[in-house]
Amino acid sequence: MRKIVLFLVCAFSISSQAQQRPKLVVGIVVDQMKMEYLYRFSDDYSAKGFKRLMDNGFTFHNMNYNYMPTFTAPGHASIYTGTTPAVHGIIGNDWYIRATGKDMYCTDDASVKTLVAGTEKEGAMSPKNLLTTTITDELRLATNFQGKVIGLSIKDRGAILPAGHFANWAFWSTKSGAFISSTFYGDKMPDWVTQFNSEKNYMKYIDKGWSLLKPVETYNESLPDNNPYEGRLDKSLPPVFPYNLKKIYNESGMEVLKTTPFGNDYLAELAMRAIDKEELGKDNITDFLAVSFSSTDYVGHTFGPRSMEIQDTYLRLDLTIATFLEYLDKTVGKDNYLVFLTADHAVADNAIFLKDRKLNVDNIPSKEIFASLNKFSTETFGENLVLDYSNFNIFLNRDLIKQKGLELAKVKQSFKDFLLLQAYVKRVYTQEDILAGSAQDYYLNFIFKGYDPKQSGDLVILEGAGYLESYSATGTTHGTPNSYDTNVPLLFYGWHIPQGESSKKEYITEIAPTLSKMLRITMPNGTEGQVLEELFVKK
Repeated sequence: MRKIVLFLVCAFSISSQAQQRPKLVVGIVVDQMKMEYLYRFSDDYSAKGFKRLMDNGFTFHNMNYNYMPTFTAPGHASIYTGTTPAVHGIIGNDWYIRATGKDMYCTDDASVKTLVAGTEKEGAMSPKNLLTTTITDELRLATNFQGKVIGLSIKDRGAILPAGHFANWAFWSTKSGAFISSTFYGDKMPDWVTQFNSEKNYMKYIDKGWSLLKPVETYNESLPDNNPYEGRLDKSLPPVFPYNLKKIYNESGMEVLKTTPFGNDYLAELAMRAIDKEELGKDNITDFLAVSFSSTDYVGHTFGPRSMEIQDTYLRLDLTIATFLEYLDKTVGKDNYLVFLTADHAVADNAIFLKDRKLNVDNIPSKEIFASLNKFSTETFGENLVLDYSNFNIFLNRDLIKQKGLELAKVKQSFKDFLLLQAYVKRVYTQEDILAGSAQDYYLNFIFKGYDPKQSGDLVILEGAGYLESYSATGTTHGTPNSYDTNVPLLFYGWHIPQGESSKKEYITEIAPTLSKMLRITMPNGTEGQVLEELFVKK
């Protein structure tokens, strides 16, 4: 009898503990979303998407990244680990490895294999290079691996890094449009994903093409449809609506879907299928679904932040989110799920667009920077001492410097002096400058938090505000510590979230520890543990 009573007491205790958590947490990352998009396109949004999250949840208007470089992989890793690249180790989307003389991609893992034949290179991925735990890892540990964690994205890094080391699954898209995974997660693809792939649901978007969602007059927040700052989706035609996606698909394949709003719709279909087939949020043990919408980034890079294409993409994403929230209401229950929405980085204006309006900035091709460094080195030292330039980092050939009897510190100073003469360079920091740090140097703090002495370069360049280092004069990019790249939205909605807003400056690394406190679990092991206190005010 005592055993039965003890069992019932334990069962009640476990059930009671579980009720202190939501049934499902949904983390939404919108790739390359600046906070301004919530304001600029507000009049054209529906009442059930972004506005539902803002009006009925909590909005942080002044959420910021606190490191450089502001790229996709470091952004996703920082959101979910609660720390910065200096600690979690994801210092770029890819980065130069001095020991091998080659670049390494953030989620490359030669020890695993794809689960889908014909995708060998695209599928050999895992979170191995992520050096700290994530909020999703800690949830798995806290629930004794009973709570499910699944990561989804068009981009591999957008699925893998948020899902963490202990995830049940991460699924990402290939060039063929199929979603895949690796042997890191299991021995074979789940039947429901194989079935989803076989349906080829993306073809309905390709066949329909891309026209404006609303009348053209609606897009008065954007530049004219055909302007000189946009790249081309169809290389043979001007960048104007409507887009014949079937024609582009026949010429270049499935990659075109990524650079349309419909890549987001396609991913949302998979997310809803995952909730259904994996039974997420069906019991009292908290599950976690990490969804990263990547098409906003592809559209932004190609067309820029003031294009009708980016506005249409966000108007459509608003409807996609509305549909997704309605699905959560029906399947999990309005009071049973917790959603947060943020971005992995924001985005800069096209530099030529600003230059044409008399701002003294310019576009600087990355290849030109590398070439100028090589030229300076050869003219100054008689040899090219530069091994690599990437992610604003300069890697010097230390062995060659030593062979030539040169002092490394003096070589660094020579490069520093040369770079400071360039119009686009604001400051240059050596490894010694970075590791010494200075509370008085605002920008150095960003670089310090993004710098790993085992993986980063000998010097780091800080470019002037408004200058754009890119591969093309059209479209846009990101990566700097300037506010246009660091200020992103953060919306919390649902389970136990108070209604309100804050303009206090906050940092992206506060999301994971905040979720830890909400879920009453251990914080990720690299976080400083700062939380968003406004969310803990009792109603």
